[in-house]
Amino acid sequence: MKPVLTARGLTRRRTTCAIMLSLLLGIAAPSLSAQGVDSHIPNLAGIWDGGFSVRPVNGEKVPWGEDNFPVLNERALAYQQVWEEIISPKYDCQPASSPAIQYDPYHMQVTQWPDRVMFRYEKDDQLRTVWLDGREPTSLDFGLQGFSVGHYEDGVLHVTTTHFVFDVTGFDDYNGIPSSSQKVITERYWREGEELRITLTVEDPMFLREPTSYSTRWLPAAEDYRLAAYGCDPEASRASVRFYPSKYK
Repeated sequence: MKPVLTARGLTRRRTTCAIMLSLLLGIAAPSLSAQGVDSHIPNLAGIWDGGFSVRPVNGEKVPWGEDNFPVLNERALAYQQVWEEIISPKYDCQPASSPAIQYDPYHMQVTQWPDRVMFRYEKDDQLRTVWLDGREPTSLDFGLQGFSVGHYEDGVLHVTTTHFVFDVTGFDDYNGIPSSSQKVITERYWREGEELRITLTVEDPMFLREPTSYSTRWLPAAEDYRLAAYGCDPEASRASVRFYPSKYK
């Protein structure tokens, strides 16, 4: 005999299906403030524009400049000496990681749930999850984007990310500065009117003598904007490297 599905059970099943469908489609959750949660939780949800019209184009000195360029140790300086463009893993379609991906001139979608915040980057089609439920990383949680935990405080989302893997362009792909598994990224997100603001700090004693930081912003995307797919063909991407002259013979 088949079990009888009660009205309560049917409602619960429909609710579960709706949540799963929202996650699969990347639909932004309603803002937490609209759900009656304490006002110390900022409304960060939505699609945000970080393109060329919003902030300077990143490069060798952006967002790094004379006042915040990292103080490198001898190991990092040695890596810079052997660095050249053709060895960058981006030509093998490896995604960027923190602190570069937050400044790349693309859109980003933020989704807030009670136990997590999800950042989906249009650049490289990357998804980061910031856990708010107190969980701690394990030895199995190392990865290119690391493991992120966070909490809200006074209208600010605080995020700490650890457990990165070694990345030959882990600082950025312009200056030839790598990053190690000791890299720690701390981020603060808040709203200033229509702007989404961030201050990001990088620590990595394997390559940096002291922490370094930058701040930037996003603006709301156009009302009908949807994140575009980021297509990267490794064969086509690596083929372009032949046009970069090597400094080694």
